[in-house]
Amino acid sequence: MSAASSPRVGSADPHKRGPPWYASRGGDGASTPSAYASDPKFKKYTQQVEKCLNSFESVHEWADFISFLKQLLKTLQSYQQFKEIPRKLIVAKRLSQCLNPALPNGVHQRALDVYSHIFAVLGVREGLQRDLALWSSGLFPFFEYASTAVKPTVLSLFDTHYLPLQSGLRPVMKSFILALLPGLEEETGEYFDKVLALLDRIAGTISQSFFFQNIWLIMLTTPPARGTALSYLSRRLPPFKAEEDITPIVGDDLGLMIRGFSAALEDDDLLVRRAALDLLLQSLRIDGVAMKKAQVDDRTILMRAATSVVLRRDLALNRRLYAWILGPAESSRAQIEYYKTHSLELLRTTLRDEMFNPSPEYSQSRPFKIFISLLDKYEIGLPLTQTLVYDAFKSLRALLESGVDSGDDLSMTGSTLYEAVEPHALWSRLLGVVLADMKSQRGHREGCNMVKYLLQTFHTHDEEIETIHLPVVLNAITGVLTSFTWDEALSFPAALDALSLLPEILKKIPPGGLKSRPNLPGQTETPANAVAFACAFYGVQSSGHPLRSRQSALPMTIVFEDALSLSNTAAQAMLKDEEMKELARSRRDVLLHSLSLLDMLVSRLDDEADGALPIEWDPVGWLTTLLDCLEQRNVAFVTVDRFITAAMKIHENARLQPHLNLDKQWCITPMTRVLLKYLRPSYSAYHMRAVNLIWSLTRISNHPHVQSVIAQSLDPHKPAELQDACEAFGVLWRLSEDSALPGVHFKVPMMIVLENLRSDDPKLRRIGETWMRCSLKSYVRVLDPILFDLFDPAIRLAPSTTELKGKQLQGFTYERPFDQRYFNHLLETLLSIVKFGGQGFSKVARSTPISRSHYGDLLQRLRSVGALFPDATYLDILISQLLIRVLQSEPKQLLLPTMQPFHIVSQNLALDILQPIVARNDVDTVTLQSLESVVVQKLYFCVHTGRLDLQNKLLHILHSMISASVAGTEGRSHSTVAQLERGADDISLQEGPPVSRKEAHAVPPLLVQTLVDGISTPTNRTLLQHWLDFVTMTVPLFKETLKAVVTPLSDCVCAQLRNGLAEILGASAEGPRGDDIISHTTDADFLMLLTALERLTLLSMARIAGEQPQEEEQQADKAMESGGLLGYVSNVFSSDGPSSAAEDPASTRSSDYRCLHNAVRVLYAIWDRFVITQDDRRGSQEESLSLIYVRARNRARRVLEHLFRVHSSEVLEAIIDCWHEQNAAWPDGVEMSAAYDLVDILTASAQNAVHMLCESISSRTPGLLERMKKSAVLPYLADMTLFDFLEQYMKRLEGPVALQVWNRFLQLVKDLLASLREFRPQAFAALKCFTVLADKVSQTTALDDRRLRKDLQEIYGKLLDFCILSGRSAESASWIRRSQREALVTNGRESPTPALRVTDAKLDEKNASSTSLPMSDPAKVAYAGDVVQQVNCYIASNALPSLRKFLVDPDKILAVCNQIVYNIVGPAMKGKSRPLDLEDDLIAIIRELTKINVAVKAWRSPVSDTLNDNRCFNSTAEAGEKWMPMIKSLFDTDRTALPELLGKITTVASANIFANREYEMLLRSLNLRRLSYVILSAEKNHFLAQLPSIQEKLVDTLRNVSAPIVQGEVYLCVRVLLCRLSPHNLSSFWPVILTELYRIFEQILENVPSDGSEDLGLILAASKLLDLLLVLQTEEFQIHQWIFVTDTVDAVYRPDDWIPEALLDRLAEVVGALPATEVCTRQSNVPRSAAQLQTPSLPNRPMRRPLLQSVRQIDSIRDLVPFFSTASISSYESVYHSGGLVDWQAIEKGLLEDLFEGR
Repeated sequence: MSAASSPRVGSADPHKRGPPWYASRGGDGASTPSAYASDPKFKKYTQQVEKCLNSFESVHEWADFISFLKQLLKTLQSYQQFKEIPRKLIVAKRLSQCLNPALPNGVHQRALDVYSHIFAVLGVREGLQRDLALWSSGLFPFFEYASTAVKPTVLSLFDTHYLPLQSGLRPVMKSFILALLPGLEEETGEYFDKVLALLDRIAGTISQSFFFQNIWLIMLTTPPARGTALSYLSRRLPPFKAEEDITPIVGDDLGLMIRGFSAALEDDDLLVRRAALDLLLQSLRIDGVAMKKAQVDDRTILMRAATSVVLRRDLALNRRLYAWILGPAESSRAQIEYYKTHSLELLRTTLRDEMFNPSPEYSQSRPFKIFISLLDKYEIGLPLTQTLVYDAFKSLRALLESGVDSGDDLSMTGSTLYEAVEPHALWSRLLGVVLADMKSQRGHREGCNMVKYLLQTFHTHDEEIETIHLPVVLNAITGVLTSFTWDEALSFPAALDALSLLPEILKKIPPGGLKSRPNLPGQTETPANAVAFACAFYGVQSSGHPLRSRQSALPMTIVFEDALSLSNTAAQAMLKDEEMKELARSRRDVLLHSLSLLDMLVSRLDDEADGALPIEWDPVGWLTTLLDCLEQRNVAFVTVDRFITAAMKIHENARLQPHLNLDKQWCITPMTRVLLKYLRPSYSAYHMRAVNLIWSLTRISNHPHVQSVIAQSLDPHKPAELQDACEAFGVLWRLSEDSALPGVHFKVPMMIVLENLRSDDPKLRRIGETWMRCSLKSYVRVLDPILFDLFDPAIRLAPSTTELKGKQLQGFTYERPFDQRYFNHLLETLLSIVKFGGQGFSKVARSTPISRSHYGDLLQRLRSVGALFPDATYLDILISQLLIRVLQSEPKQLLLPTMQPFHIVSQNLALDILQPIVARNDVDTVTLQSLESVVVQKLYFCVHTGRLDLQNKLLHILHSMISASVAGTEGRSHSTVAQLERGADDISLQEGPPVSRKEAHAVPPLLVQTLVDGISTPTNRTLLQHWLDFVTMTVPLFKETLKAVVTPLSDCVCAQLRNGLAEILGASAEGPRGDDIISHTTDADFLMLLTALERLTLLSMARIAGEQPQEEEQQADKAMESGGLLGYVSNVFSSDGPSSAAEDPASTRSSDYRCLHNAVRVLYAIWDRFVITQDDRRGSQEESLSLIYVRARNRARRVLEHLFRVHSSEVLEAIIDCWHEQNAAWPDGVEMSAAYDLVDILTASAQNAVHMLCESISSRTPGLLERMKKSAVLPYLADMTLFDFLEQYMKRLEGPVALQVWNRFLQLVKDLLASLREFRPQAFAALKCFTVLADKVSQTTALDDRRLRKDLQEIYGKLLDFCILSGRSAESASWIRRSQREALVTNGRESPTPALRVTDAKLDEKNASSTSLPMSDPAKVAYAGDVVQQVNCYIASNALPSLRKFLVDPDKILAVCNQIVYNIVGPAMKGKSRPLDLEDDLIAIIRELTKINVAVKAWRSPVSDTLNDNRCFNSTAEAGEKWMPMIKSLFDTDRTALPELLGKITTVASANIFANREYEMLLRSLNLRRLSYVILSAEKNHFLAQLPSIQEKLVDTLRNVSAPIVQGEVYLCVRVLLCRLSPHNLSSFWPVILTELYRIFEQILENVPSDGSEDLGLILAASKLLDLLLVLQTEEFQIHQWIFVTDTVDAVYRPDDWIPEALLDRLAEVVGALPATEVCTRQSNVPRSAAQLQTPSLPNRPMRRPLLQSVRQIDSIRDLVPFFSTASISSYESVYHSGGLVDWQAIEKGLLEDLFEGR
């Protein structure tokens, strides 16, 4: 039978059941002695005693006690011939009750008289020794509370009757001492000397060591007795010398003594700590034999306890502690010697262990605070700092990084420690660790990281550290680094750690901190180098590295020379041929760090040097080595960047001597050459930085060295390198600002590139054209230098008039020769520009005034030749001042023979330049159609063979042909080449010739595939702009077959954008990068692709918009007339054109929407991911990536805005669909999504956004659809998704904005409520949105408006009512039953579900989650259950806590709560075999209901019914724990509940003869268990006021109800009381508890119960109660526990002649000697040793927990033998090891498991 289960009356075998076990005992639990069994006088004696005892039941006041005691004494005196006391157990209990401290002295005196008589009758050696437990249980605890008048009597009893027992006192020794110690509280007291003498006599009864061991136990277990125990020890514990062995006096168990002292040292009482320290100084010196013999753990425990006194900040305590640690010597030197010899290591290991393994019973910062406090004593602090400071910061770092801060701010403690330690000692230790790491070159390296961590985390500002120690450490580290050869791979990790540390140190050194270094005290010779100086300064061992001597002693000079040496050595190492890539990478990292350090040092030169700074270095040699290194293949751009930056800073700083001069060709050339390499397309991440560096080199040089290098790289005789060189120059050109005049500074390379435009070599020409198209940026840049040379003042023209056949022609005459070859060369270049530029060139030249030119020399030259006039544009100058004059000019007659040939060329060139500006051509239709097919095929061939040279020309001609074919009979095409090249961004959808459907151009079969391949093929990347221009200009011409062309092209462009997005995000990924980033996508690519995507998307949607113009106009007119729902008019809404299912098939519409949706997905991804993060550590690629991020994101925004203006609803719903998919992938990011900001940008106001969302919801919601004029735009987007987005969007709104959207959303909710007849999920979604919005509105003053408040309360109540019905709706599932037609109408169409979606699986997924689509029956049930659970969780977490805020009216709140209980709580609790085992959401609802004061009437009944259900305790312990807050609330709100429950616990049998006695007992036991559960549910001392009633009922039950099942529940209730009441509140209860426990265990000794007996449950319950008492070790019980267990050291170290006296030890022998049966052959689940008490997480201080924790039932008394036999030793060991820690969590868990069966 389970003792912890719900009580059941029954037996293992009812047919063989004999008389019950409890029936064999007497009324008091002690049978009549056999010697007096037949004596009639003794029987009469017994009857008289029983009569007297029965009179105790009528005692009501203290006078009654005296009468009872008089009668009892008189009865006992009448029969003095008998040496036995009848009913002695009851007599002892009544006498204990009469010694209650609350009774007057007279009662106490009478009781003591009875005790005196009984002791005299029994005799010392016979009766008192036998029944010592009975009579001592009342006397021992009484002495502490006895009055002055009564104490002599008590002491006389002890002296007269107890001391003669001698060795018989051994079991009771601890309790006897504990009883007498209160007499030592007052040294001047009347009885102080008597008690002291009595204790001395007690100590002599056994042995002094045994006596002292009990003193240690008392100090360890009983805090109130520590002061008096120490007072006794101070008088009786002799002082010991260091070499004296103290074990004969204090006992062999030194660990017990140390633990006793430790407990006293950690006591809260200051006087106790002081007395303990005095005893330490007197008897337990650190250098003594006892400390040396003690275990290491014991010494650590003592040191930990002793050092804790410094936290009290008491001078007296600290003085004693210092004396104990430093020894008895007077001189400081002797104290330090003693300290280092005996104390330092123990102190260090103790603090270190506590730092690295913090105990949960203390704050984590405790050892660090002790360390800080010990620093106040110089003799202790300095040696301790040298040995512990590094470990302290190491553990502090580990704790902070683990994130387990206990709340006392470890970081503040760390800062305090950093400021408190001696800087010299701290940095001496840190430097030693760093040098050791660099020397070892292997193993665990942490020194450099620790220094870096300290500087970054704790360092604030300390002048001594920053000006003395950091410069010394900096010089030492760089000095050691210069000795490395960089040939061994093992040396690199430590060196790189040190190199990364140097910048951190340098940042902390203030300006001017490197001007001088400190002096070495006591040394005349200056060390040869910085490392030797640091080692001498700090007294650490030298690193052992071979170091060269330094002439200078200035830290700045030393570190600068070391940095130069480091960079030089690393560069030389990189020049070596190494096959190991890791070695080369490490060398590169060293060079990078050294250059970074050099850069920082150069920036500090002005602060660190007052004049010139002479350093030992060879500028030319250093520069030569570094330049040679730069041209190695394994050098990354970041190294190039650092070197050039540092070199230019050194060049610009004049303080360094000798000076470095970079303005030489041999210096500039290699640097420029390397930078040009990083302008290639594969290094797009570094373009911006490389361009800036090239311009920096250009500015520092007075010669055109950079231009020369670029021009040499563009050598056309090296075709293999030309393309890369042109692309690099193109990047330089494109990323340079106009104000920098790239055309002037790089004129020669520019002319070389432009010359390629007219090259006969197709490859050269293609390279030139690509450069113009992709890199030109502005025609003005090219025109400025060309015009400057064309208007050379050497060309002199004179007006002339020429007469031919009577006509006079105005012209000009060349007056003198000039360089015509160069002039023609410039014209040819200009011609190539004009031919290439076309209309784009014309537009720029026509619209740009020449006065805006940044080139001032050009304007000045134009003025000097008279070519400049007001408002002149470039085209004006070009045509009127240059080309026309060339055409009009002729050489002078004398100069004709020499100038004419070149002049003819000049004019031809001028005509060629004018031709593309003013002329157009035509081709006949037949030829066009024939040629068109050939061109398409050739294009396709070129794309797939990688031929780039022909594609540009082919695309131009193909566009011209298609334009001409479309134009038909209306004339030639108006399209121009300029539109193809640069007009894409400016061309609207309506541009181009009007094309009728008859004249629509047929799509060539291969064209679409060719276009897709041309855009997507990677080898075509350089021609991507050509292809996209062609697509955007040509596709609109295919009117009839638009869909067949647009859809695949749109998909292709989206795919390219996704690829580019992934590539850029990959380049942006965080993490260390040693190699260069390869990324081909640029900002231009994104702009091109986004422009094409915009055009294609608009084309895909143009068909829908074009087919319903009338409906759109009608819709717009209605919107204008109504003025909008909220009183405003917006074209956002009027642009939503409703589609007609009758005119437009659903599949076609879905396809068109798919293009839009895919486009929005890509645009949303760019908007979401291209966000620049704020990071101080900017890499070399950040400038280019930032440019791409900004431009691509801005362009994507403009495209979205354009699409939104045209198709607002479609775009909004597509964005919400993207948001939904994003949240499905990353649920945690729902609040941080970029969709909300994007919607705000597009809709311009929250009103617009909410209105559109409400419209979209209405178009999908059954019941509202009939009111709408349009159907759903994206049918696969569920209305629940729209609700979710609306809820999140509303959460972001501020109060005033929420008020603006209130009316619109209120209208939606009213319409929804009007259409509802029963619960649907839309009601739940609307409730969530409404709650969010109402919460925002309630924060404003608008709630003062009565109408708004009424609407809020009414709507909120209705929505909540519908949601409360969800459980019932789910059962009937009527809301799911819809006709197929209703489901289709909900989708916004009557046709079948569209098949065109990304995948069928996705469509199925959408449909499954959409409430507006038909679902199968299993889906209905599953979805219904899911919604019900969500509704319940929401009601518990949001609705109920908000009720008082929204509804306000108590009646309305109560009504809602009644609805919740009736519809949700009630049905869930019906018919459960385990009433408490409800779902978590339902328990949460009930818990929230109990927090609402006005809802008591609603929830009280179901909670009360559940508790009173007889199946209540069938539930699990976990369920019982969850219900505890509700049970507590029930009894808090109803003051009559507890008295009612106590009234149900009847102790009188029913008078009904037909009553079932077993059922009566079962009901009593259940009510007792309910009482236990109620008490356990409350906090500590919560039912203190009701304790007398509870105590009376329990005592009454024990007295009147003998059924084991009921008495077992009483013991369980007592266990609960022990956990829920303070121990001193139960003092009056102890006599009853002790008597009953004694009765039960004593009876087992006399009559062992049989196997399977129903009484085993009662024995287990009593054993568990005793087990808990042993665990808790309360002060009140400790004085009694010797009765049950051996509580002295005899539990572990048993004497040879030991005989068990404690009840459990005797039971272990008696029961253990019984023969085993089959029932007992199984292994018992009772723990057999105290080792099982240890907690894995706390290896040092295991917590105490019950031995019988997991035992639920026993089938034989033998099952308890392990408990009986190990209780004493386990109790002793748990006290010895745990230090008073009790595992309360395990105890309460065990109580719950005993209360609840879980079956």
